[in-house]
Amino acid sequence: QVQLVESGGGLVQPGGSLRLSCTASGAIFERYNIGWFRQAPGKEREGVSAIRLNDGTPYYTDSTRGRFTISVDNAKKTVYLQMNSLKPEDTGLYSCAASLYYSVKVSDWPYWGQGTQVTVSS
Repeated sequence: QVQLVESGGGLVQPGGSLRLSCTASGAIFERYNIGWFRQAPGKEREGVSAIRLNDGTPYYTDSTRGRFTISVDNAKKTVYLQMNSLKPEDTGLYSCAASLYYSVKVSDWPYWGQGTQVTVSS
C-alpha cells in the first residue's frame, strides 16, 4: 500500500505557473505509476498527466501537453507537476494517485491523496 500527499496548489492569474508535488510513502516507490488528476466543480474527475516510475515515461492529455511537465525525484519519492501558461479551465482540485498498472481510467487507480486546490483567475 502507498500513501500520497499533495502540495503546491494556490491562486494564480491566467498565464501564470504553479508546481505541484506528490510525495509517497509506505511502498516500493519505483514499482508504481503516478498520475495527476483534476476535478472541476460540477465535472467528473479527469486525467492530467502520469509518469511510469520504472523508466520515467511521461503521459499527457491533449489539453496539457506542451504546458505541463511531469517529473520525479526518486530519492525524495516525489513526483512534480510543473504547470505553465495556466488557463481558467485548469481550475480544480488536483489529486495524485498511484497504481502498479498504468490506465487511462480513473477507477483503475487504487491509491489517492487528498488533493490540492488550483484556482486560475484574474
